[in-house]
Amino acid sequence: MSFLEDEMLKVASRIGGEDAAKIVQALKKLGEATDDTVSTETGVKLNDVRKILYRLYDCTLVSSTRVRDPKTGWFLFYWKLQMDQLDPFIRSRKRRVLERLRDCLDYQRSHEFFECTQCSSPKITFEEAIESAFRCTRCGAQLTSVDKTKTVEFLSKYVKRLEEELNE
Repeated sequence: MSFLEDEMLKVASRIGGEDAAKIVQALKKLGEATDDTVSTETGVKLNDVRKILYRLYDCTLVSSTRVRDPKTGWFLFYWKLQMDQLDPFIRSRKRRVLERLRDCLDYQRSHEFFECTQCSSPKITFEEAIESAFRCTRCGAQLTSVDKTKTVEFLSKYVKRLEEELNE
């Protein structure tokens, strides 16, 4: 199995679980097939095959061709993998993650945080700490400043790594 095929299986598994990986393997083997053929090949229920195929279609990882059956008049959908769309799909997901991480990093850099060392209450911002006179709203203990250096360093490294991967 090639690296690209292995990556497609990983992505499919994240999108639709083990059944999606079976469907991708079946489409790889069959080339182009109807949902019924894929269901028979994989042993996955037809409705589940259709749901997974539509999810993969939404991610542009499979394409379909619609053909009218001359006997029944019903439309048949022939599905096939679009291996060439895997890299753009992964890159777009990485861009979304990068955008969120940049927002998180900006938020961390622009805010000061406080926490209670006595109880397990969540961190709060400086503005929230002022409102409570730097006292924990749960137990009344004095709030202490949070050292965010490690968090900022971690986020910075991760952002830099993703930017390098995406060449941004």
